[in-house]
Amino acid sequence: MRGRHLACLLAALLLSIRPGAAQTAGSEPSSTVRINGSSTVLPLAREALRSFQAGGQNRGSRFELGGSGTSAGFRQFCDGRLSIATASRPINSAELKQCKARGVRFLELPIAFDAITVVVHPSNRWLDQITTAQLSTLWNRKAEGAVRRWKQVDPAWPDRAIRLCGPGQDSGTFDTFNKAINGQEDDSRRDYIASEDDDVLVRCVASNPDALGYFGYDYYQSNRKALKALAVVGPRGPVLPSQATVQQSLYIPLSRALFLYVNERDLQKKPVLRQFVNATVQQGTILAQRSGVIPLPDSTYRLVAAKLYRTISGTAFDGNLPVGLSLGKILQRSFAEHKQPQFR
Repeated sequence: MRGRHLACLLAALLLSIRPGAAQTAGSEPSSTVRINGSSTVLPLAREALRSFQAGGQNRGSRFELGGSGTSAGFRQFCDGRLSIATASRPINSAELKQCKARGVRFLELPIAFDAITVVVHPSNRWLDQITTAQLSTLWNRKAEGAVRRWKQVDPAWPDRAIRLCGPGQDSGTFDTFNKAINGQEDDSRRDYIASEDDDVLVRCVASNPDALGYFGYDYYQSNRKALKALAVVGPRGPVLPSQATVQQSLYIPLSRALFLYVNERDLQKKPVLRQFVNATVQQGTILAQRSGVIPLPDSTYRLVAAKLYRTISGTAFDGNLPVGLSLGKILQRSFAEHKQPQFR
């Protein structure tokens, strides 16, 4: 029996850390904790799960972890099929309506910072920085089929075909980047290599000297030798993504907060879920550092822990995407306790 129990635990561990793990409807035990959503948050969630399981607190429970994209995660979450949705943007108005229609109440917990990082091939010696206007020229909807060569963006750049690599439409990174650069979440060309799997995007840029792409800072961090990050020229001038520039709100407009959305009913019915979320928040700084994202201030993690302890539900963003705000203002919104009644 002991050997069989160990085998079951090992099987659960292997399943839980496999991105996109599937589940047969109606077959899960009551202790199953399903987590899905942002591929940017996936490395942090995976590290949190490994740490939690190493502590032996998950006996008799089963975790399933995926990274199919923020929008895909919210669809499942608001349909009542997830205990946690990981998100690289706040929940939007359509998703709020879906959650309300299905009676899904939730806690919105900031867990880390991120910098959407614009990268090129490391052999690129002529490009070190790019303006938000140039990014818009490359990525807006009107560029589709029209802007295909570097020289079309800037006459000083080479007359060579450019290969673009970026997130798919289910990605919160797609939404945030296009809102920040093009003014609307869906204002993007479609003729590029698209994927919700950031490892695919890393390989897309790393394999082509004329490639340019964008994705979360953690994937750049873990592939620094294969990529070159560009400084983004925004309101603070040319700024490279880093822990310091993000925490000081210098890397604008491509800085953002990352979130865990926790199903309130599951939080009450599944003690292992509360234990896992609490452990993740308590170890937020070290988990963020290990996974390559940018930690919140220690004082903010204490506020997140208080929000969890008091079970303060609802969203602080009213379905809007807070692009262009300082991270301090985003965090202030995250802890606003006076919310519209429909979101409490």
